[in-house]
Amino acid sequence: MKQKAESKTRLIVYTIFGILFGVFLMYGIMYKFPAIFQETVTKIERDVTVTDEGIADAVEKVYNAVVIVSNYKGDSLYSFGSGFVYKKDDNKFYIVTNHHVIADGDNYKITYEDGENIEAKLLGSDKYADIAILEVKAKDGVEPVTIGKTETLRVGDTTFTVGAPLDNVYSWTVTRGIISGKERQVPVSLSSSSGSDFIINVLQTDAAVNSGNSGGPLCNSNGEVIGVISAKIKSTGVEGMGFAIPIESVIEKAEAFINGESSEYPYLGVGMINVSDALSVPLYSRYIPEGITSGVIINNIDTGSVAEKAKLKVGDIITKINDVEISNKAYLRYELYKHKIGDTIKITYVRNGKEDTVSAKLTSNVETS
Repeated sequence: MKQKAESKTRLIVYTIFGILFGVFLMYGIMYKFPAIFQETVTKIERDVTVTDEGIADAVEKVYNAVVIVSNYKGDSLYSFGSGFVYKKDDNKFYIVTNHHVIADGDNYKITYEDGENIEAKLLGSDKYADIAILEVKAKDGVEPVTIGKTETLRVGDTTFTVGAPLDNVYSWTVTRGIISGKERQVPVSLSSSSGSDFIINVLQTDAAVNSGNSGGPLCNSNGEVIGVISAKIKSTGVEGMGFAIPIESVIEKAEAFINGESSEYPYLGVGMINVSDALSVPLYSRYIPEGITSGVIINNIDTGSVAEKAKLKVGDIITKINDVEISNKAYLRYELYKHKIGDTIKITYVRNGKEDTVSAKLTSNVETS
């Protein structure tokens, strides 16, 4: 009996000694090699820590540089949108907005955040780039925006807009979102027709964009302008898709207009109809051989034009420019306008069911494709 009690006592002592030894051993390891445990704690903290700070400081950097742009026909207000002070030169401000904001008007005014109205002069406008530049007298207390870059943008980066959605009651509304996509190709109609006339390469954001936001800035979380709001998909069931022209493209146009240059694009000198539209029109469907479902049919050629010199003919179907597939006239212009006046391009076309290729040296004509 006594022997059993002694054995039980020894077991308890050994257990306590083992526990104490383990504690001291762990303490020694922690003291000698603290990085092991610090690294583990840091990793856990990094996995679960989420921060979401406001962007009020960033908004303040751009807020009073945003303006309302009013477009008049005579004394009547025709349309309005947003804009921002892009640059200052002596006593002048240069205002960036969209072409479609000032289109079809003959005089313009801008309104500052404090309510002051001032006459504006149109320096230049480009319907394909959807950019216009206005000149106004500089205003004390207002500074041009800070320009950012799009090359370092990542999908998911924070963005915000400042503008005048819907009407002047909601002017200087701030909406916040993220970059939802880069280098999106969006079809644009330049007239009242239902078809697309051109393609604009844009940034996509889910920040709320409404009528009146056009021409306003898209900014990053540092308050730097990275784009100009240009369009919104307006369709039943589509929400949260706004688009902005990358700031690098905007600057190129803005500086050209400020320096007194005009927008000139290379042209072919042809009238066009999409193959997809012509399939149901007997006058043009006769030119379309079996198996051709996309491309552009030439339905007119200007005298002395690039197309005439290249020996293209009415009824030819243009299917490629420099080996890039052309699905319709919007994409033809998109590919054509990537080139400069004086460049030589390769045009692939189908005539009488046979494919051929011709080289053409581009000249300029502002209004003709």
